[in-house]
Amino acid sequence: MDEKARTRGVGDVVTGPLEGVRVLELASLAPGPFAAMMLSDLGSEVLRVDRVHQGEPVSALPFAGSAADPLARGRRSVAIDLKHPDGVGTLLRLVERADVLIEGFRPGVCERLGIGPAECLARNQRLIYARVTGWGQDGPLAHTAGHDIDYLAVSGVLGAIGPAGQPPAQPVNFVGDYAGGGMLAVVGILAALYERSRSGRGQVVDTAMVDGSALLSTHLHGLRAAGAWSAPRGENLLDGGAPFYRTYECADGRYVAVGALEPRFYAELLSGLGLAEDPELPAQYDRDGWPVLHRRFAEVFRGRTRDEWVQRFADTDACVAPVLDPGEAPTHPHNASREAFVDVAGVTQPAPAPRLSRTPLRVQGPAPEPGAHTREALSDWGFAEAEIDILLRSKAVAAR
Repeated sequence: MDEKARTRGVGDVVTGPLEGVRVLELASLAPGPFAAMMLSDLGSEVLRVDRVHQGEPVSALPFAGSAADPLARGRRSVAIDLKHPDGVGTLLRLVERADVLIEGFRPGVCERLGIGPAECLARNQRLIYARVTGWGQDGPLAHTAGHDIDYLAVSGVLGAIGPAGQPPAQPVNFVGDYAGGGMLAVVGILAALYERSRSGRGQVVDTAMVDGSALLSTHLHGLRAAGAWSAPRGENLLDGGAPFYRTYECADGRYVAVGALEPRFYAELLSGLGLAEDPELPAQYDRDGWPVLHRRFAEVFRGRTRDEWVQRFADTDACVAPVLDPGEAPTHPHNASREAFVDVAGVTQPAPAPRLSRTPLRVQGPAPEPGAHTREALSDWGFAEAEIDILLRSKAVAAR
């Protein structure tokens, strides 16, 4: 197998950097599954704990139960009724053999169930107990409901996104759920695992999406302090205010993205637009002239289709790129060359990242059905067959 295939493999035998790390994922939405997916791609053994309803495995996850859920890739599933006394005992037995537990309930829920940090760390002092919530474990909003858009709003991020004179624009749920939540949880888990290698002790990782969203805006606060970000939304350098850092509509209704910040790249942009010799154009960083530049650029870009502009700017440093929809992205020549997307059980999805040279990441398999591995997973994690039979009969656990 060549190195490229090893790096982008799906289900091959190459081991990742977290081989041997065992993760318990209490099934939840968005950031928790994303964190567990990343840990699986990194080589961890991830066991998702799904719910039991009326004796049958069920899931809280959209699309769960089919391979069409990329967030759930690369793990096995055990179904446990955490409202059943023996279900709680079963989970605590699993905790004894786990390195990491990920939960995404509201503050206090795990404590009420008897599976909070105190109970789990009492069973396993080396456990990394990762909590992912919107508002965090404390504070005035900790116990209130919210979603990605609310966390972005309070963190100050949402107010910075959107065109001038228009309402703030929601960046899907990428920033709060996945970057500020799931990705930050992985950072905390990896840091805690590293610290444990020295101290021998686990700890609690409190990941709040409002914290993570705020953290992602660190650069913006620096610009504000320097007086470089003082105009209203949509009128600053990186928020669409600069005519050389924004998107433009083309003749076919599709868009290109322009990011020609540096003067030498801006010169190539002007050349490609046929405006290099226009004596009436304002200077690049003359803010008073930005409306003029914007109108002129918009007029020119509407004269060709998106793909014609891509061809026009090919092999230049003008920083012009096509705005692709998610269905187009996998076939873009650059993405295809780097195998940035993979097919898992017939579903095209982003490949694991980042890329490691010696212990590459991989997708360990498609999403499991809830409870698909209850018997075998419990056996692998130390339960005797007779114990599993008793748990199944009592409906403390369920199997697909």
